[in-house]
Amino acid sequence: MPSDGFNAYQIEQLSKQFAKVAHENPKRAKKFLNQQGTKLKTATKRVARKKVKKRTGGYLDSIKRGKYYTYGDKETHSIRVYSGAKHAHLIENGHVIVSHGAEVGFREGKHVFADAKREFEPKFVDAIEDFLNEIATEVEK
Repeated sequence: MPSDGFNAYQIEQLSKQFAKVAHENPKRAKKFLNQQGTKLKTATKRVARKKVKKRTGGYLDSIKRGKYYTYGDKETHSIRVYSGAKHAHLIENGHVIVSHGAEVGFREGKHVFADAKREFEPKFVDAIEDFLNEIATEVEK
């Protein structure tokens, strides 16, 4: 079990509860996920500023929040954060360094998106719990 106290079962249960609430309140669910997507984008840019020291190519400006979407019989609600830069996958995953046609080394990946996800996940779980509690208290009134 992770040190933050969350496990896959708890996250799965929160996901099911969120899907139910989203079906009943689609506008609020969309607004919530858009807000969380924006927060994840901010966290991703913060991690990128720390890890990627070379400031050329527009990498930071290319990190964007996608649109809210559903899939799987409208059971899964998602929003994504991505980089539109052509070289983003090289920064994320690493690449071979080639000089004059010869391989001279390998640059390790920075794993910006993976680290941002890991950093943001506990905050996101707390936000979902707060959102579901807020909806539940409104229904009780």
